[in-house]
Amino acid sequence: MNKFKISTEYITLGQFLKATDHIGSGGQAKFFLFSNDVMVNQEKRTERGKKLYPGDHITVEGMEYMIIHDSKDLT
Repeated sequence: MNKFKISTEYITLGQFLKATDHIGSGGQAKFFLFSNDVMVNQEKRTERGKKLYPGDHITVEGMEYMIIHDSKDLT
């Protein structure tokens, strides 16, 4: 399982797909989500604005990710 670090409270599913190179631009997110099975915590999701928080598990194109918080940004 791949770990994906965020330094904010959350990241949207569309931002995540772009950051992990599953799509080339944010505009592709809507089409990608409707033509591919993207699972968030074992539920199929199609909303590009779905908020992903630390601890969430995402499966896309056979790859598994877990969102973690970048602890070096904690004060």
